[in-house]
Amino acid sequence: MSSANAAFTPESWQAIGLTLQLASVTTALLLLLATPLAWWLASTSSRWRGVVGALVALPLVLPPTVLGFYLLTLLSPQGIIGGLATALGLGRLSFSFSGLVIGSIVFSLPFAVQPLQHAFQSIGRRPFEVAATLRASPMRQFFTIALPLARPGFVTAAVLSFAHTVGEFGVVLMIGGNIPGVTRVVSTQLYEHVEAMEYTQAHWLAGAMVAFSFGILMALAWLNRGRHAAGGPALLGRVHDGSGGQP
Repeated sequence: MSSANAAFTPESWQAIGLTLQLASVTTALLLLLATPLAWWLASTSSRWRGVVGALVALPLVLPPTVLGFYLLTLLSPQGIIGGLATALGLGRLSFSFSGLVIGSIVFSLPFAVQPLQHAFQSIGRRPFEVAATLRASPMRQFFTIALPLARPGFVTAAVLSFAHTVGEFGVVLMIGGNIPGVTRVVSTQLYEHVEAMEYTQAHWLAGAMVAFSFGILMALAWLNRGRHAAGGPALLGRVHDGSGGQP
């Protein structure tokens, strides 16, 4: 216990707590935002689908510092979004926890949208065609068929979004800096230890992140093993009945 306390300084524990808080808030908001977007990408035939899909995937190929720079420009008091937030009395977005949440949502968006999009697409059109013959509205089809059958996609999206947010560095540093208790997360705390040549503390933090990443991969492998969409007829029965009763 004493060795752990010596390796993890109070600043490290503070950074770990802030990182978990940031990842939790980001993941929850991402699932809310990504679900309708992924459903639209999976079901639409619009000519804008390719453009929107490319914009969603852009953080995968864009250097984090470039993305962070443009987000900082938008979120600063002189930027469009930051200036609007200041005018509305919402406070400063750059170099704040709120700014970190916005940046993390943008940076981790493809890790939430793409698993959900693939999950929706894997359902196929047949269940929805049958539901349409039972006079189910598109909204009822979405809640009684799409969401239950896409549950594995939601689990994957949540796990990947959480893990990716925990490992952020470039975007976090550009938008939030390295303010203790406000924007200093695990990745920037690790950078701080290395700069100060505190290699023992750096090893502990880095090792914890390696163990966390390995655990995430093992959890995904376990969750995806043997998972198959099931319950189609029962779902269609609920669509027909509207209450889960007789077909």
